[in-house]
Amino acid sequence: MDNLITFSITVFTAFFAITNPISNMTVFVSLTQGADKKTKNDINKRANLIAFIIVTVFILLGKYIFELFNISIPAFKITGGILIFFIGFEMLQSKQSNVKSLKNVNIDENIAVSPLAIPILAGPGTIVTAMNFVSNAAPLQLFLVIAIFGSMSLLTYFTFKLSDLIVKLVGNNVISVIGKIMGLIIAIIGTGMIIEGIKISFNFIAK
Repeated sequence: MDNLITFSITVFTAFFAITNPISNMTVFVSLTQGADKKTKNDINKRANLIAFIIVTVFILLGKYIFELFNISIPAFKITGGILIFFIGFEMLQSKQSNVKSLKNVNIDENIAVSPLAIPILAGPGTIVTAMNFVSNAAPLQLFLVIAIFGSMSLLTYFTFKLSDLIVKLVGNNVISVIGKIMGLIIAIIGTGMIIEGIKISFNFIAK
């Protein structure tokens, strides 16, 4: 039971850091600037639902994807760890991808698919993080990862829904600091994945 609680907390922390609802909220505000309340809400719902479906598919089929492309768990953990580390490092440097700095986007529901759902909410970092937790997980752990990402999607939905109010109350400076803290956590998670992958590799060699 204690192991499941620890596992759940670790998964939630990782997803919270990588999806970063507070930081992504400013992206949502920027992309939907000028849209009416109904359009904003429709885009918000669609983006989070699509992101949840994409990540869930990778969680459920990740094992078969590994087998199809003959991907070993150590190689995945090391490569994924490097990718996640650099995402965190860029956040610490206050860098944003070109996708997240888009300003002149037409206000229509297509932005719910791209760039919001992909790659902002369900980008490579999120997918790699999810697949890392289920690469050799038991069925109960797999269900927990899906449930936790579902709760994260709900949290992101409500954060986006209250985005205008939150930005006014908190301010951009505080949101920037939170983004840097999340970047540090992501970089640490990435480093941990690399170390774990190397350890597994040495165990395979020893055998």
